[in-house]
Amino acid sequence: MRTRHRTARTARLALAALLVAAPATVAAAGAAHAAPAAGTVRLAAVGLDDPHKKDIAMQLVSSAENSSLDWKSQYKYIEDIKDGRGYTAGIIGFCSGTGDMLDLVEYYTTLKPGNVLAKYLPALRKVNGTESHSGLGSAFERDWATAAKDAVFQQAQNDERDRVYFNPSVKQAKADGLRALGQFIYYDAIVMHGPGTGSDSFGGIRAAALKKAKSPAQGGDEATFLKAFLDARKVVMKKEEAHADTSRVDTEQLVFLNAKNFDLNPPLKWKVYGDSYAINS
Repeated sequence: MRTRHRTARTARLALAALLVAAPATVAAAGAAHAAPAAGTVRLAAVGLDDPHKKDIAMQLVSSAENSSLDWKSQYKYIEDIKDGRGYTAGIIGFCSGTGDMLDLVEYYTTLKPGNVLAKYLPALRKVNGTESHSGLGSAFERDWATAAKDAVFQQAQNDERDRVYFNPSVKQAKADGLRALGQFIYYDAIVMHGPGTGSDSFGGIRAAALKKAKSPAQGGDEATFLKAFLDARKVVMKKEEAHADTSRVDTEQLVFLNAKNFDLNPPLKWKVYGDSYAINS
């Protein structure tokens, strides 16, 4: 099951204004731990941008977006999930109706002019902001699958995922004093709701949470703030039929939060849409 709620392309670019600079002391404070009990060994905390933690994050998102932990097999994915946003495709659900698919193909074309998808750029520009397949259709689907075998296109998907979704959400989470779990919670929210400052966007959800609780960077309790953020997110999710199933919050993220696994350390066990998953190491 894949669900998606993106803002328009221009709204996505507005996230830069939302982000705040995080001094090194804030990030360090957010990663601080109570002293371990005598005789125990505790691994140093790392952020979601650590390669292993980033792979965990991608598996967690893929369990909700693709019903699979094998996120690297999703470069070729493309379908219209009938959510009014045209095609949804690739490792993070780039959408033809919301601008990020257009951005991706434009970027791919700068890296590799004359690629198999370049000829669809005029059509992608026309359908942007709509659910239309005009100028795309089955030929585009076949060529997307062909492009997905190209390492350059795979890298383009990785780069755009990081530029638009992963890097901004992790940066904001660190600025708010959140550890790896909080960074993932932000990332999963921005993937579904898109960046921006509207009430139904990532920025709006964060703003709603800040009205209920202080972030750790403001001296607040990390668990209390993350619970406020997830509560605010669920309110937004339930506004749209495609998002009404909130299990990716209830039986995934809240499971980790209730266990106080702020560093998102394996083993991890969770459910999404009734399906069980585990990451053991």
